[in-house]
Amino acid sequence: MSDRTDNTARNAPRTPLRDHVANSVRRYLRDLNGSDSADLYDVALREFEIPLFVEVMNHCDGNQSRAATMLGIHRATLRKKLKDYGLS
Repeated sequence: MSDRTDNTARNAPRTPLRDHVANSVRRYLRDLNGSDSADLYDVALREFEIPLFVEVMNHCDGNQSRAATMLGIHRATLRKKLKDYGLS
């Protein structure tokens, strides 16, 4: 890829994360096909946190202190969540 293409890709407008989340929630609700979900908040939080933690930990080469700083949470909180999700 040329430098010009790299710069163009980096400067292209990015879809906000909330738009991706909103699309996923709409799709999930549509897939429920009229059924109710009593624990949607817990499901959504878990489904978001797991890949978030995995990707941030990968980005930080497994350094929990750096990952916690990047996430804006305490390292102890990150460690607990990683353990809770079976990611540690």
